[in-house]
Amino acid sequence: MPSDPIWWLAVVVQLLALPGSLLPVLPSLLWLPIGAGLWVWHVGWIAGWPCLLMAVIVFVLGLIADLLAVALASARLQASRWAALGAGLGLLLGLVGLLPALPFGGPLLGALFGPWLGAALVETLAASRPPLALGWIAAIRRGALVGLAVVAGLLVSRVAQVGLALLGIGGFFLLSWG
Repeated sequence: MPSDPIWWLAVVVQLLALPGSLLPVLPSLLWLPIGAGLWVWHVGWIAGWPCLLMAVIVFVLGLIADLLAVALASARLQASRWAALGAGLGLLLGLVGLLPALPFGGPLLGALFGPWLGAALVETLAASRPPLALGWIAAIRRGALVGLAVVAGLLVSRVAQVGLALLGIGGFFLLSWG
């Protein structure tokens, strides 16, 4: 087991990727290249570049997974481009806003229902712009379906983020140990 305190600091920095992988408001995979960069700064480029390269690749894969999951989920239902923004705002409001204040609420409930409500509301309003092609009931139904699709995309993205964070941390252990 390494006794170098900078190695341990780099591991702790990389472990910060796990909470962010579960909760989209926090930075997640960005901590992997930061921790690897700290290690490269300490040991030098020759010894540390594989760790940094792997961390950057995992970070880029995480960005692609985020964009792809939400884009595919909303494209399946031909959602407006504002649905993902509504989900993001709904997530923020769900975590720190109204839902956790309810007696049955909490951060988990806010993280699940906030994006759904945000995407559904934005999509309902986008579908009801003039000319009013859909009736209000159809617009609300469509908004609810788009909200569910965006939340499903966010959940798939979170699973991918957790897997990539574990891959990045495990890769750092393998490449830097010794």
